[in-house]
Amino acid sequence: MKSLKAQLHPLSESSQELKVLTDQVPAEKNFEYHLRGMNLFPLKPTQLEIFQINLGKMCNQVCKHCHVDAGPDRKEIMDWETMELCLAIIESEKGLHTVDLTGGAPEMNPHFRRLVTEIREIRPEIAILVRCNLTIILANPKFHDLPKFFKENRVEVISSLPYFTANRTDSQRGEGVFDKSIQALQLLNAEGYGMENSGLKLNLVYNPAGAFLPGSQSELEAEFKKKLRDRFQVEFNQLFTITNLPISRFLEYLLRSENFESYMEKLISAFNPAAALGVMCRNTLSIGWDGYLYDCDFNQMLDLKLESSCKHVSDWNNLALKDRSIVVNNHCFGCTAGAGSSCGGATT
Repeated sequence: MKSLKAQLHPLSESSQELKVLTDQVPAEKNFEYHLRGMNLFPLKPTQLEIFQINLGKMCNQVCKHCHVDAGPDRKEIMDWETMELCLAIIESEKGLHTVDLTGGAPEMNPHFRRLVTEIREIRPEIAILVRCNLTIILANPKFHDLPKFFKENRVEVISSLPYFTANRTDSQRGEGVFDKSIQALQLLNAEGYGMENSGLKLNLVYNPAGAFLPGSQSELEAEFKKKLRDRFQVEFNQLFTITNLPISRFLEYLLRSENFESYMEKLISAFNPAAALGVMCRNTLSIGWDGYLYDCDFNQMLDLKLESSCKHVSDWNNLALKDRSIVVNNHCFGCTAGAGSSCGGATT
């Protein structure tokens, strides 16, 4: 399967995605209307705590639901000069407690290991997260030592695993992905990841395989732990549930399967004011592979840049960032439905 961009698909253009999201949701039901109803518009940031860096759209997988439209045919990756600007910000912004490295497959960026070691050097106490797709560990001999590298640099590992069976996982992420993911999890366990009292965190991410909302995070976590332990002797720390946002490949699926309208109705009817108060864009910034700043990873993929005079890591201005209003659109219903959704799972 090729990326939407390689297919020259109309939805590879963010303007087309935004047109669908805007035109097909009535104004009296849109996200701004809901925020106004709870006096939360314009949505303002709180303390910046999480610095999420997208190292590129290159990936060894082509998942059906990918909101990045990542894959082997994508060549956009962050260069070292942009990473140096990010390092300067991480060093100076002492309120940051977490650096979240994502992609694509972030490990495929040739500067990935240098970036991690330099973050650890300048901020020994900070949490470094990597969103590892697991199969990258087995994709090439040069990646086989990633579990040891993660351990040496105290990197937390967060990995998608749609389900604890091969058929459901492979249908979403590609043929053979489940078996390779289990092998990678076992390698991480062998280094101590996910094991009691090791201090090495291994968290999994569940997102629905279709046009429905995720179930209870705590119940799914208990089920995943039992099944993975019993069947494969795999251990992990936490399971995060994430709602699929109606953008990129998932939006294409919704439209193609004629599920868009009903899915949006589900998200809108499940709007949760408590989740709206705790959306991740209030304490997080997302940095694109080219250094541009966004309120979240989803806004990044829709090319919705910050409403601020500070738009790039090269013109970083903390005061200007605090004064901005967060850019919202109807895809944001995905973060406020039910128990809420974020890169760290449910929010309520």
